[in-house]
Formats: sequence, structure tokens, C-alpha cells
Amino acid sequence: MELKVRSLRVTEQPGQEEKDYAQAMAQESEDLEQSRLDAYNLMQAQKQVTARSYNKKVKQRTFAEGDLVWRAVLPIGTKDPRFSKFSPNWEGPFIIDRILGRCAFQLRDKDGELHNLPINNQYLKKYAPSLWETTENGL
Repeated sequence: MELKVRSLRVTEQPGQEEKDYAQAMAQESEDLEQSRLDAYNLMQAQKQVTARSYNKKVKQRTFAEGDLVWRAVLPIGTKDPRFSKFSPNWEGPFIIDRILGRCAFQLRDKDGELHNLPINNQYLKKYAPSLWETTENGL
């Protein structure tokens, strides 16, 4: 701004001519832009380091139509009186019938019965047959 609008400080620089002072101010503004870019790059690098450390423990869940999944027993914390504290936390397996959105899925039983309410992916996990099921089927 001082280069375009001649202020008193620019016009009355002791020991410097007006041209030299204008060049010094232009060089200083260029250096300022470079230091701003350096600060921005440093900030981006720090954000990436923070994101990497934060996302280290995050497990990405991806489901596709036809996948077998376990469903959490909802509402969470309900217990079957027959099993008391040993009641299961997951039920299933279920088949993903449709993907309704980013995180919503329509499920159906192995018998083909469609569930009327969609479920969020935070209440699903990939189905892996247990050791008991594999020995029961002779696998």
C-alpha cells in the first residue's frame, strides 16, 4: 500500500533515495509472501501428521450388497433374561440387501425375509464364521 500511496515515511527516508526505498519495500513484500507460503505449508504438514496419528486406530468399514454381516443387539445394553450377563452382543448373520446411503443399509435374513428398518453401519460388522460353526459343518 505504501508503494502506491506516497506516505510521509516513504518520501522522507533519511539516507535513501525514493527509488531505492521502493525497491526495498517491493523486495520485503515478496519476502513476506514467501514466508506466508512457508507458514501455510508447515501448517498443512502439521495437520497431516495430526490426522495420521488420529486415524491410526480407525478401522474403515466397507460393505457391499450381498455381504454377510453381524448386527448389534439393539437397543444396546438389553440382555436376554435366560443368559443374564452372558447374553450375546451380536446377532445374525444377515445379508445386505440394498445400500440406502453412505452409511445406511437394508438387511434381510438368510431365509429371505426383509427387515423393515434400515440400519447404520456402526451397528454392523463383517461376518466371520466362528470356530464352533466351522467344526459343526465339517469345514
